[in-house]
Amino acid sequence: MCASVAGQRGLRVAVLEKADAPGKKILISGGGRCNFTNLGTSAANYLSANPHFAKSALARYTPADFIALVEKHGIAWHEKTLGQLFCDSSAKQIVAMLLAECPAETVDVICHAEVSAVARATDGAFMVTASGETYAAPALVIATGGPSIPKMGATGFAYDLARQFGLKVVEPRPALVPLTLGGEDVLFRELSGVAAPVLARAGAGKSRAEFAEAALFTHKGLSGPAILQVSSYWKHGEEIGITFLPAAASDWLIAAKRDRPRAHLRALLREHLPDRLADALADKLGLDRELGNLSDSALRAAQARLADWRFAPNGTEGFAKAEVTSGGISTAELSSQTMEAKRVPGLYAIGEAVDVTGWLGGYNFQWAWASGHACGSALAHQD
Repeated sequence: MCASVAGQRGLRVAVLEKADAPGKKILISGGGRCNFTNLGTSAANYLSANPHFAKSALARYTPADFIALVEKHGIAWHEKTLGQLFCDSSAKQIVAMLLAECPAETVDVICHAEVSAVARATDGAFMVTASGETYAAPALVIATGGPSIPKMGATGFAYDLARQFGLKVVEPRPALVPLTLGGEDVLFRELSGVAAPVLARAGAGKSRAEFAEAALFTHKGLSGPAILQVSSYWKHGEEIGITFLPAAASDWLIAAKRDRPRAHLRALLREHLPDRLADALADKLGLDRELGNLSDSALRAAQARLADWRFAPNGTEGFAKAEVTSGGISTAELSSQTMEAKRVPGLYAIGEAVDVTGWLGGYNFQWAWASGHACGSALAHQD
């Protein structure tokens, strides 16, 4: 995106791509159909040490702008749920579109370019050595993402480069990642493969968030959209809360006792949840009697626990399974208007390399497009 905008405005651009082809993370996204943006995008959908940083770029390049580009290239798309937009056909169309937007006469996309050294010449030019070739330019853009999904070639190179030029880095950690369970919670691993709609919560204070989506039990712990979302807010040592039966009325068990006194809690749960999950929750609650034989206080305690079931994750599945990286190059080092480093003229950072992390559902791609567009525009207006 950055190269296309700068190239269309007459600048000569070299895109140094380590892989054998560009856009590999795009190709695997959205089950191969690329969840390329989200209609509901706002700065509130992002985590950052500075929650206001993303506002400028997001306001100047919106989902509507990217949709217009997609439609210009004749790519059919559809909205799935929660504002998530996908290609009807293939993520390959998005990669082809972005490459087509880079003018051949001004933009060179150079694959197999393994960067081995970056230096600054006395005249201020950046010198980049990659696979035996040296490239020189007055501006250098760090667009190398974070270390999530290392099997795709992802590394922490962006942070090494930022530190080389004296830029601070907010500690990177896996985000949008499955959580692992141990201790007493390890029993829930036996539910591997079971999913249910829940309301999941994590974090505290201003960094608290909750998401109403599906949770999935795995052989290591918890996953599914709701869990991936809260994982970005969870910190080691903290608990997460899950509401099973989020649509249930506040005193539903008391009402059930009145209407169906001979029913068992296990049977009631099985009416609304997968059998294996219902059985596990019933066993944990330990109320294996007819509702009519249980006190209102015991039923209210069960309601309260089902409405805020606490899990204590002992970790995550790490960068290998994380969809994105939280943290990165500190926004305090960058201009929110241009993405340029305040103390290193000519050095820019965009996308996932920066401490701006979106929710699941197309938000991280929209940040990539918006920050790339802001940077490409700024490059073209340099003196």
